Amino acid sequence: MTAELIKIALNNAFKPELLEIIDSSAAHAGHAGTRSGGGHYHVTIVAGAFEGQSSVQRHQLVYKALGDLMKQQIHALGINALPPSEKTKGNLR
Repeated sequence: MTAELIKIALNNAFKPELLEIIDSSAAHAGHAGTRSGGGHYHVTIVAGAFEGQSSVQRHQLVYKALGDLMKQQIHALGINALPPSEKTKGNLR
């Protein structure tokens, strides 16, 4: 459910060329954040909005796009945010 909400929010905000969301919440069962309902996710996103942005700025844009999901449903989020010009440099995991 949360992964789908992440997908919708990021698609709406960035219209990405590539979006991959991995839910690794099950691997963190019993962890304090998961006990309170927050999940663990990793996002790989390629979008033009990241062109000319530093890694920190890209992460800030993703956090902003996810808004309340970061406060309510996401405990941990790994982000691999790239502009299209960098996706061919071996930066995709």
